[in-house]
Amino acid sequence: MERDFIDLENVEKVFDVRRKVGLLRREKRQVRAVDGITFRVARGEMVGYIGPNGAGKSTTIKMLTGILTPSGGRLRVAGIDPSRDRTRLARRIGVVFGQRTTLWWDLPLRDSYRLMHRMYRVPDARFRENLDRCVELLDLGDLLEVPVRQLSLGQRMRGDIAAALLHDPEVLYLDEPTIGLDIVSKAKVRTFLRDLNAERGTTVLLTTHDLTDIEQLCKRVMVIDHGRLMYDGALAGLHEAGTSERTLVVDLERERPPIEVAGARVVRVEGPRQWLSFPASSSAAPLVAEIAATYPLVDLSVREPDIETVIAQMYAERGSA
Repeated sequence: MERDFIDLENVEKVFDVRRKVGLLRREKRQVRAVDGITFRVARGEMVGYIGPNGAGKSTTIKMLTGILTPSGGRLRVAGIDPSRDRTRLARRIGVVFGQRTTLWWDLPLRDSYRLMHRMYRVPDARFRENLDRCVELLDLGDLLEVPVRQLSLGQRMRGDIAAALLHDPEVLYLDEPTIGLDIVSKAKVRTFLRDLNAERGTTVLLTTHDLTDIEQLCKRVMVIDHGRLMYDGALAGLHEAGTSERTLVVDLERERPPIEVAGARVVRVEGPRQWLSFPASSSAAPLVAEIAATYPLVDLSVREPDIETVIAQMYAERGSA
């Protein structure tokens, strides 16, 4: 169970969809949202589960939580079949679903937490310890008396993350946990999740469109598209599989000819700003050092490829193989 804490074998989910054909007739067709997925996650792993919109990520998470029942295959979380024993599993998992909150809309944040305290029957001392830790590390102190409906998206996301952890879940499912957060808040959330995993051994399955989340939190990444698992391995291997590129945005003191530096190529120039592409599997540090030493540099940033681009390149590479 430790090695296969989350265990999926040939899991499928098929939806029956009806659409209007002509004036009076409706046609039924099947949509295969998840198509024979097999993977295992060990206790204590932090794994990125990524893919474009509509790939099947949320459907997988809903089956793992027991919200949806698989159409086929075998699924276990901590030895429990989620669809058959959802109540028992609920005490062992925490879930944050992107745009959907688990908090009570018209209640202050603190009251939502008190309700969860009672729902999950968390011992008083443990609840206070967990709440105090979440409030401090997620910077929620000034928000506890604010009704949830008045919180910004970023504030609510931090509030939802705290709510998902008050009962000490063994598994945490996160759907876009840094959406709507500024750079400082993103860093706090990432540090919090990293410490949670290290100190408590919490198993984390993370879905996100931000590859920086994956790079800083996960050693392993899985890619799903059209309901099928396309890749399972290290992030560096994902970039190599699709030969994806990162972009270096360089602001110089004045307009100059295209920068010449080994390992990168200029793809765009607008006045003193230049865009350079380089392999995503390579480090940006040598490029930054050489540019800073050779050119009158004002500012510099690195942009990650989006998930859709990486997957499109993976398809292209497979098609040419």
